[in-house]
Amino acid sequence: MLKTKATATGKIRKIVLLIGIGCAVILASATDAKALTIGDSHQLGAVRGNVAPGEGLRRNLVNHLIDMALATHDKAFGRDLFRSSNSFGQLQDAVLSGHLSGTAPIINLGSGLYTYLFANYDGARSDSAQVWYVGNLSGIITIPEIFGQKRLSGWTLFGPGAAGAVPDGGAAVMLLGGALALLGVLQRRLKA
Repeated sequence: MLKTKATATGKIRKIVLLIGIGCAVILASATDAKALTIGDSHQLGAVRGNVAPGEGLRRNLVNHLIDMALATHDKAFGRDLFRSSNSFGQLQDAVLSGHLSGTAPIINLGSGLYTYLFANYDGARSDSAQVWYVGNLSGIITIPEIFGQKRLSGWTLFGPGAAGAVPDGGAAVMLLGGALALLGVLQRRLKA
């Protein structure tokens, strides 16, 4: 009977370790990169004029674009705004809570944490910004590093009012897999 119990425990350890490895493989294969481009089907709109760093102004510009009619031009906050003709259905306002900023053209959206991406481009003669709807995207995306004669100077991701972001599904699976693998190793050491 002792030998049967040891065999069963060994099988459980192997299963737990295989589940942990499987979760890591699933996570690694689930992040396909998507490239956003100027004028693509994810573009919410564009802003012409200097947009200094500051997430509050960026959020206000995104929310103004959301409220504009499709394919229209407007002036707000001392800048020209152009709403794309892309329809995304009913859009919620962008909020500052949980926002994320950076400067690299490669961005990890996670899974369902962010809805809008504001990218600012600075140039010698003018500045502008591009705004994309990313609520239906997850994982790693890329955005243009250069737009015309302008270079990417920074970006901000905004969510749709979700305060206190939770880990994305991939991170949760990886954490669960790691915990199960650790339990298997600990169980093995305690029994030995």
